[in-house]
Amino acid sequence: MQATSLLKEVPKSSRPRERLAQYGEKSLATHELLAILLRTGPKDSNVLQLAMRVMNEFEDLHSLKMASLEELMTINGIGETKAIEIKACIELGLRLAHSTQLKSGVITSTKTAGALLMQEMRDLQQEHVIALYLNTKNEIIKKKTIFIGSLNSSVAHPREIFREAVRFSAARIILGHNHPSGNPEPSEADLVFTRRMVECGEMMGIELLDHFIIGDQIYISLKEYGII
Repeated sequence: MQATSLLKEVPKSSRPRERLAQYGEKSLATHELLAILLRTGPKDSNVLQLAMRVMNEFEDLHSLKMASLEELMTINGIGETKAIEIKACIELGLRLAHSTQLKSGVITSTKTAGALLMQEMRDLQQEHVIALYLNTKNEIIKKKTIFIGSLNSSVAHPREIFREAVRFSAARIILGHNHPSGNPEPSEADLVFTRRMVECGEMMGIELLDHFIIGDQIYISLKEYGII
């Protein structure tokens, strides 16, 4: 036991933290995930051995889920602190399992989207680009400021916008950016950027529904403008 009592004596390729970083969480066995949570083992064993001890004490994960603090603390190496951490992690997992993606309203028309972006952006003193990420029901699943600054190809690259779309599993995107001058007339850079976004969206299967330019109490929809 002494030869492997310390985790540092376990090859790095077999340590759970290193394995998760290299291969991802799904590649780890249950006791390895538990070992990451427990962090350290007692004097007579390393944390992997302690995690196996916990798993062997219970028939399955359901039994571990139902275990009380007192039952966890009967295991050698599990004191009150580690028992509390295990219970907290189990409860967090249960809450995550019952969580749903938050929605921030639904886009029903060009007017709806324009009014929302107008309210959000009309008082901004610097140029912002905001993306609304929608699901297949046109519900807003995420609203994100992509960048702040002048709209040009070196800053407003489609990859930044579509990377977030993939991350949020969005089906459609609506973009909005403001002209602090108050004049919403699209510039050539606006038009070029919008066409690039349409082309990238077609390749990725993520539709660009519209691109709004927000001015002083007025906006322009580039879809209605004929660009999209």
